[in-house]
Amino acid sequence: MARQVTTTEGPRSKRGLILSAAIESFGDDGFELTKWASVADKVGIGQTALYHYFESKVHCLLTIMSTELERSITLFEQAIEGVDSPTEQLKAAVGAAYDVVPREVLQMHILQSHMDLLATPRQSEREEAERQHARELVRGVEERWTALVDRGIASGEFGQRDPVQTSRMLLAMVVSVWRWYRAGGPTSLDEIRDYVSAAALRVVLP
Repeated sequence: MARQVTTTEGPRSKRGLILSAAIESFGDDGFELTKWASVADKVGIGQTALYHYFESKVHCLLTIMSTELERSITLFEQAIEGVDSPTEQLKAAVGAAYDVVPREVLQMHILQSHMDLLATPRQSEREEAERQHARELVRGVEERWTALVDRGIASGEFGQRDPVQTSRMLLAMVVSVWRWYRAGGPTSLDEIRDYVSAAALRVVLP
């Protein structure tokens, strides 16, 4: 099923504003507790205008999840570009995962809190297309981390382990943070980065 984007980010488009308002509401108040009409109120448009951009609240949620996955892939690729050593690539990838601004923290919290949504087909065509797109992006994330582990094993820097299971372990460590981390909490992102980076090296090194 082809994913269709029915609107563009023209000068009068409200799509970006709607996504920003939804990210703030879903991240702070929770998806279930956020009323779709309240997102329209934040943007200053009528509720019916939302449907020009998103078919439903779930469609908007899935779009936010896809957007975050796309951002994660871009960050990963930028982080390891020009870095020759798989060990240094791993450090760079982990570091990039935690180099974020508050909006991105909310996006990642939303993504990790609703990953189960990607497991079940949607009846709506647009929701299903966005779900399938997000699933493709998840595979893209996993493939990139697995390829990094493969390179480390091939070079002898990493131990001889199953690359798929190892990459899943690494990803689980990196992304689980967003289920509990809150800005201003007792643990800083710098501390989390250092801890996860050290733990990731313990997983892969011989």
